Amino acid sequence: MTESFLQYAWRYQLVEGAMTTTDGREVKVLRAGILNTDAGPDFFNARLLIGGVEWVGNVEVHVRASDWRQHHHSDDASYNNVVLHVVYEANEEVITGDGRTLPMLSLKGYIPEVLWNNYDALVHAPQSIDIGCADHLPSVSAMQLRSYMDRLVVERLERKTQDVQRLLDEAHGGWEHCCYWLVARYFGGKANALPFELLAKATDLHLLARWKDNPQRVEALLMGQAGLLEAYFEDDYPRQLQVDYQAIRAGSQLHPISAHLWKFFRLRPSSFPTLRISQLAQLVSQSSSLFSKLLDTTDASRLEQYFDVEASPYWTTHYQFDKPSKGRRKSLGVSMARSLVINAWVPLLFQYGAAHGDEALRERAVDILRQLPAEDNSIVARWRQAGIVAANAADSQALIQLYNEYCRDRRCLQCHIGYQVLKP
Repeated sequence: MTESFLQYAWRYQLVEGAMTTTDGREVKVLRAGILNTDAGPDFFNARLLIGGVEWVGNVEVHVRASDWRQHHHSDDASYNNVVLHVVYEANEEVITGDGRTLPMLSLKGYIPEVLWNNYDALVHAPQSIDIGCADHLPSVSAMQLRSYMDRLVVERLERKTQDVQRLLDEAHGGWEHCCYWLVARYFGGKANALPFELLAKATDLHLLARWKDNPQRVEALLMGQAGLLEAYFEDDYPRQLQVDYQAIRAGSQLHPISAHLWKFFRLRPSSFPTLRISQLAQLVSQSSSLFSKLLDTTDASRLEQYFDVEASPYWTTHYQFDKPSKGRRKSLGVSMARSLVINAWVPLLFQYGAAHGDEALRERAVDILRQLPAEDNSIVARWRQAGIVAANAADSQALIQLYNEYCRDRRCLQCHIGYQVLKP
């Protein structure tokens, strides 16, 4: 038996039979209370009838009554307004800090055996089974699943906006700078997210805007600030970038980041930072006010087009300086452009709507996800195997949130699907 399971059974009143306290008084639950996830009693503002007398106050839940003493609750005044102690094993009487003998309810015998069996099967499923409730999903109605996924996509966006707010605070409320930093971060993918963010912060957006009509100068500035122009080169193009960077640097106080931060190992050549920096330079050249441009766009396909930029001509035959490769155009690609919309722009738009109290912008962010095809990754594939197919990017984002925040850590008691599966 676990305390979290007892809290769950109490919260949703998943009990059977007429309950009585350990001293024989009947307990009727008019309101179970509000679950408290911070310090203090487990449930606030419960409304109970105990022995025919109405009580309004807090409820504390423990596996054993002696946990009250072990947790030193009698020394904490915030527990003096607890009106009922809900336990599994009533192994001792409890006295509150203000001298009251606390009414106690033991849930042993009131919790349906099937509820505990279902819970035990979910949380103790073999680790090889990624989704513990996979066999039970057919019992969840399509309407319930749809409603929960709509909540999950908003939950995921709210989690992602923590990164947005961090960058916005660093940019002192400047949305254009925040947009530039966030997009740059996602240009790096997982391997180079941090160095791309550092590169963007080291290269002022206003300085880039000064050279937006000269894409080669923009690329020289970004490559130089990335610390990637400090070697000897044989090819004319990187040597010209060195000259351009030194000319820009002579008139500005620029401090490049360390070239050792960049990761090439085990990356596909199309994801090499050299190529991504050139593509970022093209995006900056085409959109000096990227945030304003994106904010005026409601169509997801147009947003993808804005991000699908092509590297400068030198990179047609290169992935790294001085290392020729088979010739092919190096555009960012639909998949990467779509990823930027999903992971950078949509959370930024969602947070912008929240900051300005504009619910329409928050709804637009979710609508953009609904316009895009579902992502295809290992998590979405797991759900597909379990019988849940994402219809669009909003669904795939919801399923990623569900797996990462609930399934992976077996937080079935906090999951709406878990509730539907567990309840008798």
